[in-house]
Amino acid sequence: MYRPLADRMRPLTFDDVVGQESILGKNGILRRMLAAGNIPNLIFFGPPGTGKTTVANIIASETNKTLYKLNATTASVADIKQMIADAGTLLAPNGILLYLDEIQYFTKKQQQSLLEFIENGMITLIASTTENPYFYVYTAILSRSTVFEFKPVEESEIERALLRASALLEKDIGSTIRFEDGVLGHLSASAAGDVRKALNSLEVLVLAAQSSGGETVLTLEDAEQVTRRSGLRFDRDGDNHYDLLSAYQKSMRGSDPDAAVYYLARILAGGDLASACRRLLVCAAEDVGLAYPQALQTAVAAVQAADRLGLPEAQIPLAQAVIMVATAPKSNSASEAIAAAAADIAAGKTGDIPAALRDSHYSGAAKRGHGLDYKYPHSFENNWVEQQYLPDELKSAVYYKYGKNKNEQAFKQYWERIRGK
Repeated sequence: MYRPLADRMRPLTFDDVVGQESILGKNGILRRMLAAGNIPNLIFFGPPGTGKTTVANIIASETNKTLYKLNATTASVADIKQMIADAGTLLAPNGILLYLDEIQYFTKKQQQSLLEFIENGMITLIASTTENPYFYVYTAILSRSTVFEFKPVEESEIERALLRASALLEKDIGSTIRFEDGVLGHLSASAAGDVRKALNSLEVLVLAAQSSGGETVLTLEDAEQVTRRSGLRFDRDGDNHYDLLSAYQKSMRGSDPDAAVYYLARILAGGDLASACRRLLVCAAEDVGLAYPQALQTAVAAVQAADRLGLPEAQIPLAQAVIMVATAPKSNSASEAIAAAAADIAAGKTGDIPAALRDSHYSGAAKRGHGLDYKYPHSFENNWVEQQYLPDELKSAVYYKYGKNKNEQAFKQYWERIRGK
């Protein structure tokens, strides 16, 4: 029966695992913890192909507990009940080691059903997830588990895995494998930290290669075809997706047009036009703001054009607006002002609206004193007259503070002159 190369190459000891040196190396904290005979409840999270399942299997092989494997995408309540029924019986006399893959797909109720048995030690849980567990795993399980993050594997480590795998493939095909210059580096880089993806690409490349004179040559041209777009990790509901959007917005805020347009390209490559547009609009308003008010107009126009054009042409007006927002002067004075006002409202500082500002366009308003003392600004010089607009409780509050940019400082000087300050 056919077994994928990645499965055949799955390490059986920690020494064979590539990457994750900080937790699995000779002095890695997880390795030291397990060497001491301690197997606590564990949660592994990180991108695919970084060793989560492999490490769980190695741990399971070194324990005397009965191993159960469940995948949360297919496991049912009946599966959980059957496993729990076996706990403490001859089928599992020393307890159960449960490896639960993709725990984020378990409902809160399903996760809660395990809690009692995790607490009394009948079940030791090793769960894995590609998502941030602090968003998806039930808090009570999190508090009873040790969380380890698996990082994308470095390219040098992936190359090591590829060379080891090529030795196995040579036995399969009865031919020596030779890598053209750049092939190993390309396979490693395009895998984006995913060892499984790199091994799959190598296997396809070897199967497609031509052998001559007892030698199989893997060419760079073939490697580029096999790995085209394979290095792009983009999951609209995943943690990596929000990291990407965060980097996109922070690059615009940080005035780095190169990074901003790079992250825009990655987002659009994943087809998420809506998020690219939304973050652009937010940044134009929140981070450029009053330092260059035209930025928001440009961003709105770019978003409208992108909506009309669709992908791939939408990338052109969006790139124009993203670069403009990134290079524009910055001010968050408007964002700070509304946040300060909202904080006072949340604290219960509302107060009564001054009578002069209340609606006077109905019969009986005058009897209530509404609008009687209102001064119409346009009836005065420079279209301004001093009067109280905030409630009495907040009449001295200052929410808007002029930014130090040229635009807002010009406004500040204008109003200081008008107000006689």
